[in-house]
Amino acid sequence: MSKYDPLWKWIKENGTDYFKLTYAEIEQINGQPIDHSFLTYKKELLQYGYKVGKISMKEQTVVFEKEAE
Repeated sequence: MSKYDPLWKWIKENGTDYFKLTYAEIEQINGQPIDHSFLTYKKELLQYGYKVGKISMKEQTVVFEKEAE
């Protein structure tokens, strides 16, 4: 089990092809703040049919995109 499982499940259930979440929204969904380990864990999201797009440190946002089938 990954520390980001709640976020991955939420993203899969969301079903949108492309969307952006703020760090604060990710913290609320996941129950813990986003940290540097996110860069390592983000590859797990591929199992859910999504990938991490752009991560903006300035805007404190992360873009998520549905993988092409």
